Amino acid sequence: MNTKGHFINVILPIPLQKLFTYRITEAEAQFLKPGIRVAVEFGKSKIYTALVYKIHNEAPVGYDAKDIHQILDEKPIVNEFQLKHWDWISGYYMCSLGEVFRAAMPSAFMLESESIIQLVENNIDENELNNDEFLIFEALENHQQLTVQQIVEILNKKTVLPVLKTLIDKEVIVIKEQIYEQYKPKLIKYVRINEAWSSENKLPELLELLSRAKKQRELILAYFQLNSLKKPIKSTELIDKAGCTPAVLKALVDKEYLEIYYLQKDRINFEGKTKNILELSSYQETAFLEIKECFKTNFTTLLKGVTSSGKTEIYVKLIKEILKEGKQVLYLLPEIALTTQLIDRLQVYFGDYLSVFHSKYSINERVEVWNNVLDNKPKARLILGARSSIFLPYSNLGLIIVDEEHETSFKQFDPSPRYHARDASIVLANHHKAKVLLGSATPSVESFHNAKQGKYGYVELNRRYNDVMLPEIELVDIKEKYKKKRMSGHFSDRLLELIAEALEEKEQVILFQNRRGYSPVLECETCGVSPQCPNCDVSLTYHNYKKELRCHYCGHKQALMYNCGACGSEKLNTKGFGTEQIETEIDALFPKANVGRMDLDTTRGKFGYQKIIGQFQAQEIDILVGTQMLSKGLDFSNVTLVGVMNADNMLNFPDFRAHERSYQLMVQVAGRAGRFKKRGKVAIQTFNPYHQILQQVSINDYDTMFKEQLDERWQYHYPPFYRLIKITLRHKDFNRVEMAANWLGQSLTNSFKQNVLGPTAPSISRIRNYYIRTLIIKIPHNQSIGGTKQQIRRIINSFQAVKEFRSVRLGIDVDNFN
Repeated sequence: MNTKGHFINVILPIPLQKLFTYRITEAEAQFLKPGIRVAVEFGKSKIYTALVYKIHNEAPVGYDAKDIHQILDEKPIVNEFQLKHWDWISGYYMCSLGEVFRAAMPSAFMLESESIIQLVENNIDENELNNDEFLIFEALENHQQLTVQQIVEILNKKTVLPVLKTLIDKEVIVIKEQIYEQYKPKLIKYVRINEAWSSENKLPELLELLSRAKKQRELILAYFQLNSLKKPIKSTELIDKAGCTPAVLKALVDKEYLEIYYLQKDRINFEGKTKNILELSSYQETAFLEIKECFKTNFTTLLKGVTSSGKTEIYVKLIKEILKEGKQVLYLLPEIALTTQLIDRLQVYFGDYLSVFHSKYSINERVEVWNNVLDNKPKARLILGARSSIFLPYSNLGLIIVDEEHETSFKQFDPSPRYHARDASIVLANHHKAKVLLGSATPSVESFHNAKQGKYGYVELNRRYNDVMLPEIELVDIKEKYKKKRMSGHFSDRLLELIAEALEEKEQVILFQNRRGYSPVLECETCGVSPQCPNCDVSLTYHNYKKELRCHYCGHKQALMYNCGACGSEKLNTKGFGTEQIETEIDALFPKANVGRMDLDTTRGKFGYQKIIGQFQAQEIDILVGTQMLSKGLDFSNVTLVGVMNADNMLNFPDFRAHERSYQLMVQVAGRAGRFKKRGKVAIQTFNPYHQILQQVSINDYDTMFKEQLDERWQYHYPPFYRLIKITLRHKDFNRVEMAANWLGQSLTNSFKQNVLGPTAPSISRIRNYYIRTLIIKIPHNQSIGGTKQQIRRIINSFQAVKEFRSVRLGIDVDNFN
């Protein structure tokens, strides 16, 4: 085997289970380090951004290594801690390193390749060109360069490569692969006076020259006023100060009296004074000291604190101590809505250290946070973010706080890697020898079980801040109310009475309904048919605001029909209700109240959450209707009543976690009430008030819920006693996916016997025209998880070797959460 030469193994952002080897020169071998990006050719013409994983001297077996295209970084932008963490995610969640690479990196770092066509600067005889060739030549004379896609549009043909080849042969054009760097730093435009006029004794002369140009003269005076502050002058600031237009500034630049220059500026900037941390109450102080004690023996500690017990203030004190040591802190939150409210609180304490990282921030803002964390800059010592922030290039992590650790939003479902941010952050902290604090009023059964088993430290905080009592929870039997005709729309007389009382006291109300839209089903009263999504096995949801029917799975939408598509009847009626219908009804019942709505439809855009939360905090909204977004740790001091519109649709969900989730969701949403001085009230409307979960919610009995769920899980072999791996198969051909699922199911059953469930069709068995089948493998604790995954991987490799099954899409979800 030839071992001469220098080679690198690279990670490519594609879902293939191996690394790829490329040849490099000796000089490149000395310069390159793991974590540097290189542009490489993969396949015939595609150029990818790859990441150097290893530098070595072993040539690949079976193929000749290509040379790299170019080196893209001066220094590594991914560090060794990250590569180690990516290896764990790839192995544990059964995905490729390439998929982790694509998920981890902001897309601005993933350079795009496009074929660029340019004219050769020779004298060209136009008579030698045919019609198509001449059209391309003419277009290139008017434009310096064109992409292949633009040429496709010019010729109105899909196959343009033969034409381009003849033009290359005739030496009319050249094709070059051009790589675009997507990240654009934010440049701020500043103004300074031309050096020739910079001395103060020149000012009278300059004003004299501008005596006839009044606006220009005013702008120069404004410049000298601002200049006395001895700091750079922004062009926008100067224009505002002078009260003129940009054209006036341009005229002075053209006359060479003023100059324009640019400075790069970070987009993430917090300005304002920081305050000292609040004094902790005696209960908080005790919990704080207990956490520190737990950290001496456990890397991970679970803090179970009732809603509104002041967990955030404890986090703040811990963060302060870690920052004093010069280490980094990651504060993980499940919902972007929560980061919106928490930014203001943390900014007051750690304004100079705080950076925010989540998907509502622009690509450029995310790149800046990445670079700041990579360089361990003080302004990025405390990162507040959603699940993707575990991928940032930390080099000196001291603490990870996972707030609301029970939330399913920490689990990534699609695309791969299907990681759980809570579990992945515990492993990340382990690499850094850092501590992890999990916080929740309603911990997940798994975390609480780990705490009970001694794997995690455990601290309890059972008093609300300021000793405010937990809210009084009332179960309203709406089956009885419907019988006695005491319902107004979807509101019981009792809930309306409580809303009226709260509004009279100038207090605010939250109404919770875990379904958006107006109505989930539009049904014909004559024949019973309801409009279905053409791409998925679900009925379309009616949205009243835009008078349209929408699919919440694939995004398909169509205008509202006024007669039945099956029988032509005009008797169409809605079944069920969502947040939009609740908003409409409450508006009619309380016309003087200001009603707001917070769901996926109203929080689109970067500042969607901020706007609604800001209005509610400023008490511009009296009644806020919303989905589960409202349940996650939001803090509103004037809310005294929470209404849960329908508890039953959560409880009756086909999922082994349905009861646990229902308990968590209802306790969390109830916890939004009465957080400041007055005891809050919660009204839960249900057809079955004697359900054990509702009874446990009403007295906040977490321990009984936990014990019952644990007994059930032990009996039916579910987590935390068994691990789950879910395999999903998708294909547009029903017979193909059915045959593939049966083949895979049989092979898995041969290996794992009774621990395989399926193949089964899920409750929604077709999405985006793909038929779906699922298999679940249960792994007992005494069985090697690594060995089990290897066996599953071998079976899947055999499955993919079958020609008929190659087109079937396979998804593997370890520790499945739905």
